[in-house]
Parts: sequence; structure tokens; C-alpha cells
Amino acid sequence: MFTEAQLYSPVTHTSDGDVTVHLSDEHPGVRDRHYRDRRNAIAALALHHTPDEPLPRVDYTDAEHEVWRTVSAELAREHRTHACAEVLAAAEALALPTDHIPQLDEVSTALEPLTGFRYAPAAGLVPLRQFFGSFGRGVFHSTQYIRHHSAPLYTPEPDAIHEIIGHANQLASPRFAAVYTAVGAAVDRLSTDRALKFLADVFWFSMEFGVVREQGDIRCYGAGLLSSYGELGEFRSAQLRPLHIAAMGSAQYDITRYQPILYCADSIAEIEDVIGGFFTDMDDDTPERLLRSSGIRTR
Repeated sequence: MFTEAQLYSPVTHTSDGDVTVHLSDEHPGVRDRHYRDRRNAIAALALHHTPDEPLPRVDYTDAEHEVWRTVSAELAREHRTHACAEVLAAAEALALPTDHIPQLDEVSTALEPLTGFRYAPAAGLVPLRQFFGSFGRGVFHSTQYIRHHSAPLYTPEPDAIHEIIGHANQLASPRFAAVYTAVGAAVDRLSTDRALKFLADVFWFSMEFGVVREQGDIRCYGAGLLSSYGELGEFRSAQLRPLHIAAMGSAQYDITRYQPILYCADSIAEIEDVIGGFFTDMDDDTPERLLRSSGIRTR
């Protein structure tokens, strides 16, 4: 299973329709019964949704909107210093609301005219093949819950802030959206779990935690960096390595800590050529071929 799956709280449901999100003992909201009930109800909206229906809308509370307002303001300030120009331009074009949590149909309405992508609801973890494969159809599966109000600048799992402020601002760039589309097309060609895991890990070190040199500085473009106040404050301390697909697809990493190693592109064009080119050409045999030619032992 893709290592990032550990970030998601498991979701179970019974035959009579009851849905439960299982928070870890360390989760900020685990002892808040109201929050747990909210998580269950929001997850149920996604689980009970069918593709032919309008996207489910969440009746967010004032407290939940306040979390969004707080984090939006802090991240916007950090982005001006740390995000790359491509992301900043895309975010300006997308113009996400800062005063309320946008509904998924609101995000889709703003995003589709820019790059053709739209959002779909997810209760929690989406199976790897479905999640990445949907990119080829211009679909991004997104959770709708918001992090606990006691720790607005921290979340142990991907929430609406990560999915929207992180990924939607990235997907609003036609250049980055094209990389996502190439990921989806690659998944359709892959039959082995090993190749799928390799693809997911390259995605992790690029579209989630990628950085790029820009005017003599290091700027971020990865959604995992863009949506994390803590990571934005720490990523410049990471060891930077040049783009290297075999290394990115085989690296072992701890998802619970700030990333100590990041792969840095010299330009957006290099991201398109190296990362996008890899996804465009990838097949089941690609990982083994790249590892062998690079002298990297397989795991």
C-alpha cells in the first residue's frame, strides 16, 4: 500500500448506512465527540454520493469557516515568500475564497475553465489506482472535512485545506495540470502494484513535495508544502538533490516528519521535461529499468 495511505483515518460503514471515521489516539479531535460526529456525517455524504448526482454540499459551521479563514491568511502570507511564480499566478487566476470553505462544486466551477479539472468527493483514502487514474479524466478526489479547531495550523491527515489550497492552486496551472493528466494516462497503462507504487513515490517527491530554483532562490510547488504552515517554515533546511527519477521512486521516507530530503528542479520546464516526461513514457517495466541503469538496489 502507498505509504501516504497511513495519513488517512480509516473509514468504515455498516450495511445499514452508519459511517465511522476512526481517528488515531494522537489526533487533535479524537476526544471531541462533536468533531467525531461531524467527521462521520461528512464522510457519509461522500460514501453515499453517486457520480450522476450533484456534488454533496457540507453545511459548514462558523467555527469550521473560521479555521479556513485563519489558515488561508497564514498560508497566503507564506506563499508570497515561498511559493514559485507559476503557483502564485495560478492561485490568482483561481481566486479561492478566503472568508469561507468553498464547496467542491464551487472549486470545480472556478477550476474547469482554467485547466478542465473538476473535483469529486472522497470520504477518506481513495484506492491508489482510482485516485491517480482519475487524473486522466480531469477528476481530483477530495475530502471535505476540516482540521480540528484546536490546532488550525496543523493536521495529521489531508483535509480540505490540503486538497484545495494545496492541490487546486497547483491544478489551476495548465503546465502542472498537464503533468497530472500524464499521471492518469500512465496509470491506465500499468498492471503491477510495484509500478504503481513507484509512480506514487515519484508523485510524492514532485507534485506533493517538489521545489524549484527561481531567481537564485528555492521556491515550492508541491501541494504538500503549499498547504502546510509547518513545512513552509522548514523546507529550506532540507537537503536538496537534483531531479532523479530512480532515486525519487525508490527513496524511503517518513511521512510523519518534515521531509529532510527534497528534489529540486532548475525550472518549471525541467519539471515538465523530467517529471512530466517520466509519467508520459512510463510502463510496467520502467521502474526496474531505471533502477538497474542507476545502480540502485530494489527494495
